[in-house]
Amino acid sequence: MKYNEISHFSHLQHTLKFEYTEFPFKCDGCKEVGIGSRYRCATCDFDLHMHCALPSSSITHPFYTKCSFQFLSRPPGDMPRFCNACEKDVTGFVYHCKSCGFDLHPCCAKLPMMLDDGDVKLYLYKKVSAACHKCGRKGRSWSYRSTCKKYNLHVACVREMLMESWHDIYVGRGKGRRLETRIPSLKNTLHTHHKKSKGKVQKCCEIAGLAVQFVISAMLGDPTTLIAGVIGSLMSRA
Repeated sequence: MKYNEISHFSHLQHTLKFEYTEFPFKCDGCKEVGIGSRYRCATCDFDLHMHCALPSSSITHPFYTKCSFQFLSRPPGDMPRFCNACEKDVTGFVYHCKSCGFDLHPCCAKLPMMLDDGDVKLYLYKKVSAACHKCGRKGRSWSYRSTCKKYNLHVACVREMLMESWHDIYVGRGKGRRLETRIPSLKNTLHTHHKKSKGKVQKCCEIAGLAVQFVISAMLGDPTTLIAGVIGSLMSRA
């Protein structure tokens, strides 16, 4: 459920107002990149993903049927922790299973189990045996896989691209909208991977490449058609 204005325990000074932005921001809750829907205090330049602003006190996940994840405002203990979905550091809001010790970023915990762009479906897997379309490695983190089984993308690889390009994402703030990211490189990766293939396999991967827009937008906290279109416009500039 969306509210136009909320109070939040992490920012008691002012209320946070719902807004939509096509410019990337850093969530002050989970400390990860965001885009699209957010709750914001303009006075303090304070932003929260939708998932961080309106968290569940506890959740379950189909990949961890014996776990109960509790929402925490900071990682437990003093040791560095990482997200079991994307393998990146957890430095802010987190869903944590005390009995198993597993951790999930709020946006990773809410990743859709299936993405459907109308022509092809991508399913979220805990692990796949095939190599990732981006890094070429097997195993590792959660992955999205196309129904043609020719396209795989690690959640970790998406996260890496976003984090490695943080400075590029933020370039030009206040100086016009220069949305420079490494996201467009996915488009080139797709064409390179199947540059000699024909027919259904090539078409499947081209369609899957479009569906990757939704993977990226989901990682950014807003898996909607509208924000996927924004990501798509970035990819088209490659």
